Amino acid sequence: MTAIIDFLNTIFWGYVLIYGLLAVGVFFTIRLGFLQFLHFGEMVRAIRGARQSDASGISPFQALCTSLASRVGTGNLAGVAVALYLGGAGAIFWMWMVALVGMATAYAESSLAQLYKVRDGEGQYRGGPAFYIAKGLKAPWAGGVFSVALIISFGLVFNAVQANSIADAMEGAFGVPKLWVGIAIAILAGLVIFGGLRSIARFAELVVPLMAGLYVLMALIVLLMNITEVPGVLMTIVRSAFGLEEAAGGVAGSVTAAMLNGIKRGLFSNEAGMGSAPNVAATATPAPHHPSSQGLVQAMGVFIDTLVICTATAVMILLSGVLEPGSGVTGTQLTQQAMESHIGVAGTYFIAIAILFFAFTSIVANYAYAENALIFLGAGNKLGLTLLRLAALGMVIWGAYEAVTTVFNAADASMGLMATINLIAITLLSGTVVKLTKDYMAQIKAGEVPTFKAADYPELKAKINNNIWR
Repeated sequence: MTAIIDFLNTIFWGYVLIYGLLAVGVFFTIRLGFLQFLHFGEMVRAIRGARQSDASGISPFQALCTSLASRVGTGNLAGVAVALYLGGAGAIFWMWMVALVGMATAYAESSLAQLYKVRDGEGQYRGGPAFYIAKGLKAPWAGGVFSVALIISFGLVFNAVQANSIADAMEGAFGVPKLWVGIAIAILAGLVIFGGLRSIARFAELVVPLMAGLYVLMALIVLLMNITEVPGVLMTIVRSAFGLEEAAGGVAGSVTAAMLNGIKRGLFSNEAGMGSAPNVAATATPAPHHPSSQGLVQAMGVFIDTLVICTATAVMILLSGVLEPGSGVTGTQLTQQAMESHIGVAGTYFIAIAILFFAFTSIVANYAYAENALIFLGAGNKLGLTLLRLAALGMVIWGAYEAVTTVFNAADASMGLMATINLIAITLLSGTVVKLTKDYMAQIKAGEVPTFKAADYPELKAKINNNIWR
C-alpha cells in the first residue's frame, strides 16, 4: 500500500500537478485577458461590497474568510520556511509567480461553482467542482470520485495534520501534553462545526481578519525595525530566483531548486486549482448578482494568502539571519527561531499562538468543504453529517499525538486525484468562464451593476438552477 501511495504521489506531484496547475493558470491568465492584473481594482471593489447575504446563502465576505481559513494554515509559516531551506530565497519569487497565475484559476473555478450551484434540503446554497462536473460536463461519476477524495483529504487527514502542528507548537512553547491539546482542539472545533455552515462562516468572518491582521502587523513591525535591510532582502529574492547570486539557504545558480520548491509550496498554500475553495464560494449570495463577482473575491484570496502572508513570513526569516543550509533547522522551528531573533523569547510564543489560530481555522474550514461533498453524494442527512463531524473530530485527537506521515502521504494522493479531476473540468468548461467574464466586464464598462441573465445563456438552460438565477 505504501509503495502504491508513493507511486501515485510521484505521478501526481512530480509531473501532473506541478506542471498542470501552472499550465492551467497560464491558460486562464491568457484566455481571460490577464484579468488578475488589468481588473485588480474590480477584485478590491468586489470585496468592499461583499457583506450582503440572504436566507439561502452566506455573504461573499464570509465565503472569502472561510476559504482563507483553509488557505492560511501551517503552510504559511512552516511551509515557507521549508521552501527557503530547500530552495533558497529565490523560492519565494516562484511562490509569487504561481500565486499570480493561480489567481486566474481561482477566479475560474469559483465562478463556475457559483453558476452551477443548487439549494439543499434546507434551502442553503451548495455547489463546487462536484456539482459543475456533474451538471456542466454531465459526468456525475467523476463528481462522486472528486467528492470522496475531498472528504478523505480535507475532511479527515488534513485535519489530523493541522492538529499535529498545533500540538507540536503548544508542547514546544508551553509544555502542554499533546493528547490534551488534541482533546481541547476537538471540543472547540466541535462547538463551531456542529452549528453548520453559517456557524463556520460567522466564526471565520470574526477570526480570520483578526489573525491575519495581527500577523501582518507583526511583520510590518519587524520590517520597520530592519527597514534599511528590506530592499536588499527583496533584491536577494529576485536575484536568487535566477541564480544571479548565492542566497541564504540556497546554492549559487540553483534555479531549479528555487523554482521547484517555490512552486510546490505555493500550490500547497494558495490551493488555486485544487477544487477546495469553490465548495464555499458556491454557498455565497454574490454581490453583485453575477457568478463572476464571487470569482473575483476568491481570486483576491490567493493574493492575500501568498503575496501578503507568505511574503511576511519569508521576509521575517530572511531578515533574521538564522537560515543556515544543512543545519537541519527548518519548518516551524526555523520560523520560531527567526521571530525570536527579532523580538526575543516572546517570538517563540507568538509563532506558537499564530500556528494555533492558523491551523485551527483550517480545521474548521476543511470540514465545511467535506460537508459540501457529503451533500453531493446524497448523504447530507442528520445521521451522515453527525458521523462526518465525529470522524473529523476523532482525526483531530488522533493526529495531535500520532506521527501522521504515512497518512499524510495518502491524503496527498487523494488531493492529487481531486485536483487532477478539477483541472480537467475547468479547462473543458473554460468557454463558459470566458463568456461570463466578458458579460460581467461589459456591464461594468456600460456603467451598470452586473447582473446574470439566464436568458443570455440558452446553452445552459437545462444545466443551471433557474430559480436561483431568475
